[in-house]
Amino acid sequence: MYSEWRSLHLVIQNDQGHTSVLHSYPENVGREVANSVVRPLGQALNMPSATGSESLLKTDKEVKWTMEVVCYGLTLPLDGDTVKYCVDVYTDWIMALVLPKESIPLPVIKEPNLYVQSILKHLQNLFVPRADPGSIQMRLCLQVLKAVQKLARESSIMARETWEILLLFLLQINDTLLAAPTVQGGIAENLAEKLIGVLFEVWLLACARCFPTPPYWKTAKEMVANWRHHPAVVEQWSKVICSLTSRLLRFTYGPSFPPFKIPDEDAGLIPPEMDNECIAQTWFRFLHILSNPVDLSNPAIISSTPKFQEQFLNVSGITQELNQYPCLKHLPQIFFRAMRGISCLVDAFLGISRPRSDSAPPTPVNRLSMPQNTAVNTTPPHNRRHRAVTVNKATVKTGTVSTTHTSKVQQQASSTSPLSSPNQTSSEPRPLPAPRRPKVNSILNLFGSWLFDAAFVHCKLHNGINRDGSMTAIATQASVEFRRKGSQMSTDTIASNPMFDASEFPDNYESGRAEACGTLCRIFCSKKTGEEILPAYLSRFYMLLIQGLQIADFICHPVLASIILNSPPLFCCDLKGIDVVVPYFISALETILPDRELSKFKNYINPIELRRASINILLSLLPLPHHFGTVKSEVVLEGKFSNDESSSYDRPVTFLSLKLRLVNILIGALQTETDPNNTQMILGAMLNIVQDSALLEAISCQLETNGGENSLLKSHSRTNSGISTTSGGSTEPTTPDSERPAQALLRDYALNTDTAAGLLIRSIHLVTQRLNSQWRQDMSISLAALELLSGLAKVKVVVDSSDRRRAISSVCSYIVYQCSRPAPLHSRDLHSMIVAAFQCLCVWLTEHPDMLDEKDCLKEVLEIVELGISGSKSKNSEQEVKYKGDKEPNPASMRVKDAAEATLTCIMQLLGAFPSPSGPASPCSLVNETTLIKCSGLPTINKHSFRYFVLDNSVILAMLEQPLGNERNDSIPSVTTLVRGTSGRFAWAQQLCLLPRGAKANQKQMFIPEPRPTPKNNVGLKYTVKHRPFPEEVDKIPFVKADLSIPDLHEIVNEELEERHEKLRNGMAQQIFYETSIDQKSEEEWRKKSFPDPVTECKPPPPAQEFQTARLFLSHFGFLSLEALKEPANSRLPPHLIALESTLPGFFDDLGYLDLLPCRPFDTVFIFYMKAGQKTSQEILKNVESSRNVQPHFLEFLLSLGWSVDVGKHSGWTGHISTSWSINSCSNEEEAEQDEVISSEDVGASIFNGQKKVLYYADALTEIAVVVPSPMEPLTDSLESSVSDQENDSNMDLMPGILKQPSLTLELFPNHADHLSSSQRLSPTSRSKKVPPGRTIPPMGPETKVYVVWVERYDDIENFPLSDLVSETSTGVETTANSSTSLRSASPEKEVPVIFIHPLNTGLFRIKVQGATGKFNMVIPLVDGMIVSRRALGFLVRQTVINICRRKRLESDSYNPPHVRRKQKIADIVNKYRNKQLEPEFYTSLFLEVGLKNCNP
Repeated sequence: MYSEWRSLHLVIQNDQGHTSVLHSYPENVGREVANSVVRPLGQALNMPSATGSESLLKTDKEVKWTMEVVCYGLTLPLDGDTVKYCVDVYTDWIMALVLPKESIPLPVIKEPNLYVQSILKHLQNLFVPRADPGSIQMRLCLQVLKAVQKLARESSIMARETWEILLLFLLQINDTLLAAPTVQGGIAENLAEKLIGVLFEVWLLACARCFPTPPYWKTAKEMVANWRHHPAVVEQWSKVICSLTSRLLRFTYGPSFPPFKIPDEDAGLIPPEMDNECIAQTWFRFLHILSNPVDLSNPAIISSTPKFQEQFLNVSGITQELNQYPCLKHLPQIFFRAMRGISCLVDAFLGISRPRSDSAPPTPVNRLSMPQNTAVNTTPPHNRRHRAVTVNKATVKTGTVSTTHTSKVQQQASSTSPLSSPNQTSSEPRPLPAPRRPKVNSILNLFGSWLFDAAFVHCKLHNGINRDGSMTAIATQASVEFRRKGSQMSTDTIASNPMFDASEFPDNYESGRAEACGTLCRIFCSKKTGEEILPAYLSRFYMLLIQGLQIADFICHPVLASIILNSPPLFCCDLKGIDVVVPYFISALETILPDRELSKFKNYINPIELRRASINILLSLLPLPHHFGTVKSEVVLEGKFSNDESSSYDRPVTFLSLKLRLVNILIGALQTETDPNNTQMILGAMLNIVQDSALLEAISCQLETNGGENSLLKSHSRTNSGISTTSGGSTEPTTPDSERPAQALLRDYALNTDTAAGLLIRSIHLVTQRLNSQWRQDMSISLAALELLSGLAKVKVVVDSSDRRRAISSVCSYIVYQCSRPAPLHSRDLHSMIVAAFQCLCVWLTEHPDMLDEKDCLKEVLEIVELGISGSKSKNSEQEVKYKGDKEPNPASMRVKDAAEATLTCIMQLLGAFPSPSGPASPCSLVNETTLIKCSGLPTINKHSFRYFVLDNSVILAMLEQPLGNERNDSIPSVTTLVRGTSGRFAWAQQLCLLPRGAKANQKQMFIPEPRPTPKNNVGLKYTVKHRPFPEEVDKIPFVKADLSIPDLHEIVNEELEERHEKLRNGMAQQIFYETSIDQKSEEEWRKKSFPDPVTECKPPPPAQEFQTARLFLSHFGFLSLEALKEPANSRLPPHLIALESTLPGFFDDLGYLDLLPCRPFDTVFIFYMKAGQKTSQEILKNVESSRNVQPHFLEFLLSLGWSVDVGKHSGWTGHISTSWSINSCSNEEEAEQDEVISSEDVGASIFNGQKKVLYYADALTEIAVVVPSPMEPLTDSLESSVSDQENDSNMDLMPGILKQPSLTLELFPNHADHLSSSQRLSPTSRSKKVPPGRTIPPMGPETKVYVVWVERYDDIENFPLSDLVSETSTGVETTANSSTSLRSASPEKEVPVIFIHPLNTGLFRIKVQGATGKFNMVIPLVDGMIVSRRALGFLVRQTVINICRRKRLESDSYNPPHVRRKQKIADIVNKYRNKQLEPEFYTSLFLEVGLKNCNP
C-alpha cells in the first residue's frame, strides 16, 4: 500500500531533538544544574498559594535555556524530585495549545506550536527504560500520556507540524518501550495498554483534523509490527477497527442494515467530526496497520525484529533459547484475539453481529468478541431489536501457559472455551445474514488471505499435496493475491529456524485456527441465492474442510468443533461441488453424535450446542442418498491424510451407499441425546427419512442393489461408530479401527434399515421404548414423540401387526403412567400430554382399523378409554372387578375425559366407516329437514311436520312420520329420523320389517289369506222321509185308564169350538203354505248365489294404513317407558326422554347453529409465492395469477397438499367460515358456464383463492383447507379478457382436471349463496365483511392457520411482509372469537407460524420455520434448517400443519373439542325449547298428529 513512500525510520533515528547541551558536560554538572534550575519552577507550580502567579521566565531566551536544562533533567535517575518537577513543568506548558494560563511563560503562549514541538521531543527521554524503574516512572509516564491525550482532544490551534511531531513522539515512545521482549512485571508490560490506547486515539484525532501523510502510515505499520507480542496491541487494534467498522457500515449500507453495536466507550474513540470519506480511508489503513495477523502464529517472525535480535545475544555472544521468553508463549492467545477481532468484523459485514451487555473489564476488546453462534430475530432489519448477549471471554489451554506467569493476559483468561457460544436459549433460531450484505467474494477479498492462512496454521499436510499438480491450483491467484506463499509456510519457517522448536507449540494455536475456520464457514454459509464464488476460494475452502474434519491421527478437536458449529446451513446454500466433502462430514458426525459424553470437546464448546449443530448438518445430509442415488462422489485426496492404504477415502463411493451410515448416525444420536430441542430435531428427521424411503419404494424408483452395495457398505464399516444395543439403548463411541463393533452395527441395522419397512419398525421400537422411559417426564419431547408416532402411522408401508400393536400399546402405557402420577404433579401441561396421547391413539386406530380385530388390542384400548373417562379401570390386577355402574367418575381432568370420549366416538363411529359414501368432506349425513321436505314432494310436509325428542340430554331426534314417497310399499310403517348427536348429524330411513328380506318381493300379498277350495253341491241321493214325533212302537202300547181320562177332541167339540177349531185349521194351512213358499224362494235364491257367502264368511281384518311411527319407534327401542319420563332423583339433568317444542321462535335457527358446529378440527393453510426481490404484499399476491409466473414444482407442490373442491358445493371447511359446511347444492347453468371459462384461461394457482375453489384435504380426524390468496380484483373482470390471447403454458399440464371435479354436497341454508353477490366474493377479506343473512356463526375457538411461503431467493425471507398479509388471510374465526368485525387477526402476527420453502438447484428443498413460540414451540416433522425431497415435501408440510394447529389447540384455554361444543349446544337447546308436559299430556301428544295448522314450509 505504501511501497512508493519512504519510511520515517531514518528521520526518527537522526533526530537529536531529545538531547540537551548539558549532555556535553560531565554527569554531576548536569545533575546539579538541573536540580537547581528545575526545583523553583516545580515548587512554584505545586504550591497552592502560587496558583495564578506569573511565570519566572519572561523572555524567549530564558525559556529556551530553561528547556535545555529540563530536557536533561528528564534523563536523570528517579531517586529525587527533579524528574517529577520536569514532568510537571512540561505538562503544564503544553497546555498552552489548549488554554493558556499565567503559570505558562509568555513566549510559550505566543508561539505554542513551536515550543510544544520541542517539549514533545524532550519528553521522549522520560520513557527510556531505567535500571530500576519502580512505580515512579510509570506514574510520570501516565501523567505525560494523559496530558498528551488532553492536548490532542481539546486543542484547536495545533498546526500540522505539531500533529506530525506528536504522532512521531507517540510512535517513538511506544517503540522504545514495546519493541523489546517483554520483561515480566516491567514498565512496558504495565504501560502497554495505555500507550497503545493513547497512540490509536490520538491517531484517530489526527485523521479527523490533520490526516497523516502516507510516510506516517507506513512508519506506524512497520513499528506496530514490532510490538505485536503485546496482547494490548491486538486488543486495542480490535477495539479501534470495530469502532471504525460500526461507523463505516452505517453510511455504506444505510439504516436498514443491522447496526454493529459496540460499547459507548469504544464508539467515543471516533471523533464525531470525522466525515464518511475520512472514515473509509482511516478504516482501510487501520485494518492493515497490524500487518498480517497470521504472523502471530509464527514465533520466528515475531522474534525476527531488531530489538529481539539484540536480546538474542548476551554479553558472551551465546544464543539464548527463543522459547524461554515468556512473551512468545502468549502468542497463541494473541493470535486467537486477532482472529476473534477479524471474525467480529466479518460478522459485522454479514449483518449477524450482536451487542454485548457486559463490559468485561479489564479487557475492553472482550466487549467486541462476537460469538460464532449468535441468535437473532428473523424479523426484518428495520424492525429488529438488539438484545444483549453475554459472551464468555476466551482463554488458551492452561497447560501451555507458564504457571509462574501472572501477566495481565493470564489474569484476563477465564476458564471457558474460546469457542464458547453465547448464553442463548435453546429455542432461539440461528441468525440470518442481512439481505444487503456484501458478496462472499468481496469479504474474502478483504479477509480471505488472512483467514485461509490462519486456518492452515501448523497443519501437518502430506508433502505430496504441494507436489500434486491439481493441488497447486488451490493456491493459485484468481483475481486475488494471497499474501501467503503456501498453507504450510509457517511450518517451514519454524522448522528452518534453529532457535525454535516446533514441539514446544504443538496445540497452542488451535483456538485461533478454529476461529478462522469458523469464520470462513460463516462466510461461505452466507452465500446468496444465485451468487457466484471464485473457484479458487471454493477449492481452498473445501481443502480447509477436509483438513479440519480429520478424525484420524491429525484430529484437532477445537477446529472440528468450530467447523461443525458454523456449518449447519452449508449444504443448503447451493455451493458448487460441496458434495465432495459429504463423506468427511459424515465421518465427523460419526465421531460426535453417537458419543454421549463428548469429553474431548467439553473444554472447547457446550456439548449441547455442538450436538445441535451436528444434527442440523445431519438434517441437510439425510435426503442426499435417495436423491442422488448411484451418483458417485468425487475423490478429493487419495489417501493423503492417512497412511492406511485401505482407507475408505481411497475410492469413490455412491451416495446411496452412505444411507446406512446416515441412518446409523441418526439412530445413535437419538439413543444418546438428552437435550429436548435436539431430540425433537432428530424425531423430525426420522419421519422425513422413513416417509422418503416409503415414497421412493412406492413409486418403484428404488435404486438400491443387493449385491454391489453390500461390499461398499462394508468398506465404510471402519468409519462407523460402534453402537451398543445393550441395556437402555446406551451407546459407546469406539475407535475407527475396531472391527467388531462395526460388524455388530451392520448386523443389527443393515437388514433392518435398508428398506422403508425396516426403518419404520426400527423407528417404532426406538421411539416407543424411549417414550415410556426417559421421555415421559418431558412435555416437549413427549409431544414430539407422539407426533412422530402419528406420522409413522400414516406411512404407507406394510409391517407386521405386532409392530403396530407395539405402537398402540406403548401409547396406552404412556397414558396409564401419566394418569397414575401423584396429584401434586397433575397440571395443565401433564393433561395436555395425555390429550396428545389420546389423539395419537386415534390416528393409529383410524389408519389401521384392523388392529381392533385382535381381542387383546381391543380390550387394551377400551380399558384406556375407560380410564380416561372414569379415572380408573374396572379390572385391576390387585383388586376385584369393579363394575362401571358402581364406580364414581373421577377423571384426571375434564380435558382428559373429553379426549377419551372422542377416542370412544372414533372407535364406535369412524373405524371402517371413513370415508363415507358422501365423500371425505363430511363424516356426517348431508341431509337435514329442508332436504327431506324437498325430496318428499308432498305439499302437506313442512318443517313443523317433524317431531323432536331428546335422548339422555345428548341426542336430538327429529322424526318425520309421513312417508317420503320413495318406499316400495307405503303401507309399511316407516319413519325418517335425523339424529343430531355429539359426533354429528345422521339420517336414518327406517321401515318396520316383519318378514325376512327375501320375502320383500311379495310384500303386496303379505296380508291376504289363503283362498278356499271350489264348492260342490252334489252331496249324494236325497230321500223323502216322513218324520214322526214318536217312534212306531208307541202305537202298540195298550191304553190304561189314565190314558182314557183325557177325552178326544171330537168328544168335547161343540159348535162354538168347532168354529174356533176350523178357524185355527185354516190359519195353520195358510201358515204352512206361506212357509213352504218362503223355503222354495230361499232355496231358489241360494241356488243363484256364489259360494262361499261373502256375508257369512270369516275374513282377516285389513292391514292398517296410517301409523304413528314416532310412538312405535320410541316404544320399540325401549325409550318410551314410565321411568324414562320421570325426573332423575337428586340431579339437575332432565329425564332420559323429553320432547321439544319446535313451534317456539328461534328453534330452527338454533338447530342450524348446531349443524354449523364442525365434527372435526379444521385448519387453514395460506400459500404464498415470493419471487426474488419482492417486498410488498401486492407483488406477492399477483404472482399466482398465471402459472407462467411460478416455478413448475410450486404447482406440483400445491396438488400434493390436497384435492380441488368447489366452494359453492363443498360440505367441509373452505378456508372461511361464511362458506363452510354448507349442505345444499345451488349450482345452476350460469355457474357451469363460468367454470368452463375459468378452466380455459391460465389463472394459475389463483383459482384456489377461496372464491370458487380451494384445495382440500381431510382424514377421519381433521380437515384442512389450502387457500392461495390473490389480489382483490373482481373475478368477473378477469373473465372478460380474451381467451384467445392467452398462451398455452406447459405448467398448466400439471393440474389435470382440477378445475372440474364433481362433488357430492348439499347445503344447509338453501338461499344463502344467492345472497352473495359477485362483489362480495372478491377475496377472503371481502367475504368476511358480510356473512350471509340468517347464518349465525358460532364461536370456533382459537384460529388455527399456517402460512406456507415459497421463496425463490432465501434472503428474501426477512423481507416477507407478514403484517401486510395478515389482513388477506381472514378465516372468519377470529371475528367470532373477539365478537368484533375487525379484519385483523386476533393473534399477533408474530404468533402466526410460517413455513418457508426454498427450492435448491439440486432439486431438494430447504425449510425454514418461524413464528411458533411458547412452550409448544418446536413442531415436527419439519424443523428449521431441514432439507427435504420433492417426494416427501407435500406430506411433511401437511403433517407439520396438522401438528402445529393441534399444538395450538392444546395450548389454548378457550378451546373445546368438537363433540364438547356440540354437547353444550344440545344442552342449551334442551333448556330453551323443552316441552314441559306432564306424563299424561306427553302420552296424549304421541297419539295426536303434528304440523297440520298454520304451517308454512
